[in-house]
Amino acid sequence: MENPLTPEVLADPVALTRALVDIESVSKNEKEIADCVEEVLRDVPHLTVARHSNTIMARTELGRAQRVVLAGHLDTVPLNNNFPSSVQGDLIYGCGTSDMKSGVAYALHLAVSVPEPRYDVTYFFYEAEEIESRYNGLTLVAQAHPEWLTADFAVLLEPTHGVVEAGCQGTMRAVVSAAGRRAHSARSWNGVNAIHGIGDAIHRLAGYQARMVTIDGCVYREGMNAVRIGGGVAGNVVPDLCELEVNYRFAPDRTAQEAELHLRETFDGYQVRLIDSAPGALPGLTAAPAREFLAAVGADPIGKLGWTDVARFAALGIPALNFGPGDPNLAHAPDEHVEIGKIRDGAATLHRWLASH
Repeated sequence: MENPLTPEVLADPVALTRALVDIESVSKNEKEIADCVEEVLRDVPHLTVARHSNTIMARTELGRAQRVVLAGHLDTVPLNNNFPSSVQGDLIYGCGTSDMKSGVAYALHLAVSVPEPRYDVTYFFYEAEEIESRYNGLTLVAQAHPEWLTADFAVLLEPTHGVVEAGCQGTMRAVVSAAGRRAHSARSWNGVNAIHGIGDAIHRLAGYQARMVTIDGCVYREGMNAVRIGGGVAGNVVPDLCELEVNYRFAPDRTAQEAELHLRETFDGYQVRLIDSAPGALPGLTAAPAREFLAAVGADPIGKLGWTDVARFAALGIPALNFGPGDPNLAHAPDEHVEIGKIRDGAATLHRWLASH
């Protein structure tokens, strides 16, 4: 297939967004888009390019005092009658327009068009962000080539609708269990109903008062919610087990260990089994490149309500922010779209930050 990422397309972040959207890249099917991105970048003389699986890394080697990362994932959630892209007025519709091929377009456009940035830059175009962490391109790079991730600051080009979202919440999932004893439902007094037993846990969630935490001027609102429930054996059997799955989103002032302790205290008296956990990331506003980036944006940051790969960089001691043109409320939606004006404005902001000396 002829590479659709032509020089003319690469020069225009809007055209580039649409070209990237029109390369289908549902998670685990990123080879074609990774091949196209790699081919383009290997022709750029000011970049050193390497590849691990379907993650492409490109970097400048200018001897600058500081290095920054611009990173975007190539994969999307499954298609939902929203492929290929279409344009209606000032909107580009299609799978991945908001999350996050418009952000990827920023990185790819800057990589080819800014030969002498004010910092050394490492660009990541990575696979499998939308599925389990073990497939995530940044996870795989951290295991195989940790030196690629070395930097002083990182920008994840996730959808933020053109504002800076600093840090991110941590996330945790756990199963809260109530045990019972089976019996014939006609003689229910001989048993203990586990579904009835889970009721108090549900009441605790319904009355849960979530914290609102302000860190460096950014507000993070926590949340603890039931997301799935299961129990029951048959229509005439008192059930002996009921399981309630809980998702806890916690502010980044709490470690994952502290968050787990709080969750277990919330469900004291129940069996709690942790399914997965990922720490949050503090705002990361104090690094010099971050302050200069905020000055280029010209607006105050807000806290990121959700988990993103900024947490991977924070775990390495690298401050990181989220910034992209897409509206996060439209991510994964069948009518997912991005505003052309937001793409142009954000590209101009990043160019002003990265290219100015």
